[in-house]
Amino acid sequence: MASMRRNIVVSALFVCFGGPAIALVYVPLWLTRFRLPPDEPAWQMLLAALLIVIGLMPALESMRRFVVVGRGTLFPAVPTEHLVVSGFYRYVRNPMYVGILLALGGESLLFRSRSLAEFACWLWIGFHLFVLGYEEQTLNRRYGEEYLRYWRNVPRWIPRITPWQQNAGGNAL
Repeated sequence: MASMRRNIVVSALFVCFGGPAIALVYVPLWLTRFRLPPDEPAWQMLLAALLIVIGLMPALESMRRFVVVGRGTLFPAVPTEHLVVSGFYRYVRNPMYVGILLALGGESLLFRSRSLAEFACWLWIGFHLFVLGYEEQTLNRRYGEEYLRYWRNVPRWIPRITPWQQNAGGNAL
């Protein structure tokens, strides 16, 4: 129980003060000052809000899933004990990154910020290079054949239409 509490605290701190908050709060605040354009059409605000909410779902859901199912954290220095291949991970290998990019797209639309949209493009390139250069190799070393089976069946960026069904021994929470 103490390790689960620690994992919750580490993940929450990482979300609030690390990567997700930097990408979704601190940089957008710096670039836009969170100022809405005065003539923002209602449909545009609604679409932006929808993209932001949909984008936040994987980050919040992944935090719970990494702690409960993976028995670890979102913070790369305190990884999960078990490979997480359930929830949003049944559709796409990087749902947190995809969600952050969707939310940034929503923020770009909400604030009509070209600089925020450009930041989202650069961030995607950074995510892609991090995934290729570190994350996939680390997961392959750590989880071996289990990860390779997952890697072969679930796409990196574009979600599957149907959820991947892992054979025996998968985590399904």
